[in-house]
Amino acid sequence: MKPFSAPLDDILFSINHVAQAGRLPDWDPDTASELLGHFASFVEGEIAPLNEVGDQVGAQLENGRVRMPPGFRAAYQSFREQGWPTLNAPEAYGGQELGAVISAASSEVMTGANHGMYMQISLVGGAIRTIMTHGSDDQKARFVPPLAMGEWLSTMDLTEPGAGSDLARIRTRAVQDGDGTWKITGEKIFISGGDHDLADGILHLVLARTSDDGLRGLSLFVCLADKGDGTRNAVTVTRIEEKMGIHASPTCQISYDGAEGELVGEIGGGLKAMFVMMNHARLEVSLQGPAHAARAWDIATSYAAERVQGRGPDGQAVTLDQHADVRRMLDHVDALAIGMRSISYTLMVALESGGSEALVDFLTPIAKAAGSEAGIDAARIAQQVLGGYGYLKEYAVEQVYRDARIAAIYEGTTGIHARGLATRGLGHPGADAFAEMVTGIADETGQPALGGAMADWQALRADMTNGLNAEAAANDFLEATIHILFWAMWCRVASVADKAPDPTRYGRVARYVMRTVPHDFTASVAKCRAWEA
Repeated sequence: MKPFSAPLDDILFSINHVAQAGRLPDWDPDTASELLGHFASFVEGEIAPLNEVGDQVGAQLENGRVRMPPGFRAAYQSFREQGWPTLNAPEAYGGQELGAVISAASSEVMTGANHGMYMQISLVGGAIRTIMTHGSDDQKARFVPPLAMGEWLSTMDLTEPGAGSDLARIRTRAVQDGDGTWKITGEKIFISGGDHDLADGILHLVLARTSDDGLRGLSLFVCLADKGDGTRNAVTVTRIEEKMGIHASPTCQISYDGAEGELVGEIGGGLKAMFVMMNHARLEVSLQGPAHAARAWDIATSYAAERVQGRGPDGQAVTLDQHADVRRMLDHVDALAIGMRSISYTLMVALESGGSEALVDFLTPIAKAAGSEAGIDAARIAQQVLGGYGYLKEYAVEQVYRDARIAAIYEGTTGIHARGLATRGLGHPGADAFAEMVTGIADETGQPALGGAMADWQALRADMTNGLNAEAAANDFLEATIHILFWAMWCRVASVADKAPDPTRYGRVARYVMRTVPHDFTASVAKCRAWEA
């Protein structure tokens, strides 16, 4: 198995030159490079080597508690002792508050190294943001510091049996006692990190029903795994799901039997509060696909460079990567990793700048859908490069495929995001901001064809509200939107390719993209227009 190597130079190029982080007032590229370099070294040395055992052994349910695979707790304690949990946490509560871009880069590195382990850590940022946005000052003071310091980890407890994406069907109920405390009773499923022994405590953010008034009857609660007196709260893991991938991540079925909880925000305001965490999670997931794509490309490229396959016209042996079709596949995987990464970091810079809220809201589900599907596609193609060896566990790319697959399902399936784009998204003010951004990139990079494509997208957007069956065309409209966004990112990549870590490689892949993506966009528009109302 090829050891994991963090694609740090590619990440920094995307942040600095494509996403243009330099326009953030406090951005220091040298500090970012040094900090992320230390983080990448830590991950390569202590986290990545556990990926294989995590996949093979998985998390285990023993006497009602989850035990993580061998070595995981020690690695997490090292992660905590070195201060890595504090990167993006508020400075006032013990964090370093280094911002969304640094946090995103660390998440990409960690996901590529060991997705199963990162799942236990990834929800902390969203939990902190939710409590900072909707919690009381007292709750911030009590809950944020242990999360920021890594003493606690967190979960997001929404899904129930028979109530996946239909949150109005949630039945878990919270009832207020006479003394003002809340007791939560019900069952949740698909809870990532629902219980484990990495950290000293777990903070559950639970969406529960406080009235029967549909979505308006949902409220958000903090429910600690351990009560203040050190005894266990009435929160029990009844099952760990056996999954296709991310075996090291315990996906739990949880029973709440009168568990003590605290209301966060207003009664009936649960969905609004939980969307803070969900959108944070979607931003995280947007980078999981590129992380897997980069890992798949690294494995496939190394293999193809060493595997001798046939002889050239001169009779000399040639390696696999000298064959045109293999080169095409490798460039396609590379294009997905670089392009989708650029989308995510452009979004992170917009988020951190604070001046493009509508654009961030509009692009978040698109980036999530685009990145997650790209990770799956990249792993599939990388398997094809390795041929039969790609099907073997020994070469690791099959695990990349299995682990990447979940990203297109959790935090809203691709179909759900497509439907949202084709309905609510059409009139969203962020759609105009998106069109303005792409048109600006076309002008900035001297690519009139991209500007013409955006005019076609705008016309299609108008037709989606008048003349097309929007729900039936939703997937094709999402495809068209992703293609033009991907195209725009690659126009910017191509314009600064001379600053890339390997300008020859970037230039070659840019030419591949410019030959293929415009046709993909045109095809998606044609498919969309076929759905006449």
